[in-house]
Amino acid sequence: MNSCKQLSKEHLRSAICVNERGADLDLRAAKAMAEKIAKTKVPDPMLLAWYERKTGRFSPPVECCGEEKPSWLIYAESRGGDIIVNINDLEYVFVFRDSSL
Repeated sequence: MNSCKQLSKEHLRSAICVNERGADLDLRAAKAMAEKIAKTKVPDPMLLAWYERKTGRFSPPVECCGEEKPSWLIYAESRGGDIIVNINDLEYVFVFRDSSL
């Protein structure tokens, strides 16, 4: 999977930033943490996209669709993704939306 643009903090508008330095987080644990945080904002959050810096993996595996932001982030925002959880300074990023919308 390859995204045209590297992720930076400037791409994440209104992100909820979390620092869990003591924990040995993997994608699964980070996702659970992000879901818990998203549930404090909306009762039933829907995960639209995620990014893992260590491996460079992201989902959904969309092709480049813009030069301003990573393609997976453009995908999520264009589908209503407005709850962004940034864990450990871009180590993991998750984008949610309220599933009732």
